[in-house]
Order: sequence, then C-alpha cells, then structure tokens
Amino acid sequence: MTSAAENPGVVRAYREEYRRDHVPPHYRGALHLLFTFGIGSSALVLCVSQLADVQPLEWLAVPLTFLYVNLAEYWGHRGPMHHKRRGLGLVYERHTRQHHRFFTHVAMPLDSLRDLRAVLFPPLLMIFFITTFALPAALLLASFTSSNVGWLFGATSLAYFLNYEVLHLVYHLPARYAVARWPLVGRLRQLHQDHHDPRLMAQYNFNITYPIGDRLFGTLYRGQE
Repeated sequence: MTSAAENPGVVRAYREEYRRDHVPPHYRGALHLLFTFGIGSSALVLCVSQLADVQPLEWLAVPLTFLYVNLAEYWGHRGPMHHKRRGLGLVYERHTRQHHRFFTHVAMPLDSLRDLRAVLFPPLLMIFFITTFALPAALLLASFTSSNVGWLFGATSLAYFLNYEVLHLVYHLPARYAVARWPLVGRLRQLHQDHHDPRLMAQYNFNITYPIGDRLFGTLYRGQE
C-alpha cells in the first residue's frame, strides 16, 4: 500500500497549502538566499579579521569546534526537531510537520525559488543563531582562553552553518544541477533522502552535513548504497 508520503497528489496538495499559508506574497527566495549568505559571510569575515598571531595550540579550536557543532547539529535534529519539546514546539512544527511533508523521499526537489522558504533557516533564526549561540560562546571562550580561540570558534561555527545551508539546499535541488551529482555530495544527498522517508526520519541520518554523530551513535542508515 502506498503511503501518503509516496503519493504525488498528496505531496502536491500539501505544497500548495504550505505556499498559501506560510509563504508571504512579498517573499523572495533570492533575497532570503542573499540575506543568509550575506550576513553569515560578513560575520565570518569579521571573526577572521580579528585573528592576530595565532599560536599552534590555538588552532586546535578549529577541529574541536567542528566536532562540537556537528554533534550539536545531530542532537538538535534528533531531539527537538523530531520530538516535540516544551518551549521548542515551533522547531518541531517547522521541521517535522512542515519540512518533512513538503519534501519526502520520493519528492525531494524544490519547484521554484519561493520554495526556499521551506529549506533555509528563517532570517530571524539566523540572527538568533549568531547572537545567542556563536557570539556568547565565543566571548566566553575568549575570557577563559584567548581572544584568538574565541574568534576561531566564531569563525568555525559560522563556516559550518553556511556549509550546512549549502549542503541542505543542494539536497533539495533537482538532479539536473551538476553539483548534486558530485561524488561526496551525492552520497550525502542519498543519506538525507533516506532520512526523509517517514519510516526512517525519527530513527536515522540526523546529521545534515557529515555523518559523524550518526556513526558515533549508531543511527547511520545506508539502505540505498
């Protein structure tokens, strides 16, 4: 029996409903894209520009931050994005109830730039990420270690976030785009497509970028490889 997620008519109907109820008439996908990468890149350049005479030990902040953010991505996705938590209901609503109905394992590509509303982080969430996560943590690290460590944490976190947005966007591009067929991207894209199967989404493939957390915690599913 075909599930609702595998029925093209059901997916099309939900997409129309989402566009009507959640995409404002004035929304422009290109501006959303420009805002995300403009603000993110500007903040990243600011962090890098503040570095001065970085010592060998301070460079360890880069791989350690990368691992930390990867695990934060994993637990944030495995937790409140797929399991409703008090105070984080909007996160669950936007991800499980909206994103996973708009994009299913048999209907992954977006149809137009207006569908970026269902892919990219909202602008307010972008500002929230920078001001309440990256900046305070960077300042805290700087106060206990060095200013270089703080700036490296901020730069690495922002670079990871932008990488997340790029990869997630590519996963939802039509297959005719060459970048979607690059070997590494293709493998990651398949992992994400498997995650969009309703039978698997609450159990497997929670890393949107690199499946470090999934490997560590036994939630990596590679059924199509």
